[in-house]
Amino acid sequence: MIIPGISASDDLEEDNNNDNDNITTNTYTVKSGDSLWSIANQFGVTVAALKDANSLTSNLLSIGQVLLIPSSNNITPVNYTVKSGDSLWSIANRFNTTVDAIKSLNNLTTNLLSVGQILKIPSN
Repeated sequence: MIIPGISASDDLEEDNNNDNDNITTNTYTVKSGDSLWSIANQFGVTVAALKDANSLTSNLLSIGQVLLIPSSNNITPVNYTVKSGDSLWSIANRFNTTVDAIKSLNNLTTNLLSVGQILKIPSN
């Protein structure tokens, strides 16, 4: 594995006093047709956060490129009770998040909602 800024001769030691203990990361391998926007939406993060986590200066991706997907364990979701006329799209827009982020957080497999259903909404 290549770690930017670390040479092969440097010793890698685990830092037990890491200030980012509440931050976890997943990895994602870029596939044909992927874009930063589609990957960010899939994981409920912003394009800016994705670029920052991977030290990207452009929007260009390579097939097979492995990206770090940032996510924070210390973000407390907001509870929202579904009202008549709500859709995942309208709720996502109201809370400045994505439909995929809401579906992922609530383990939803469809876009169907029920009035009175309580959803967890990712907070920024």
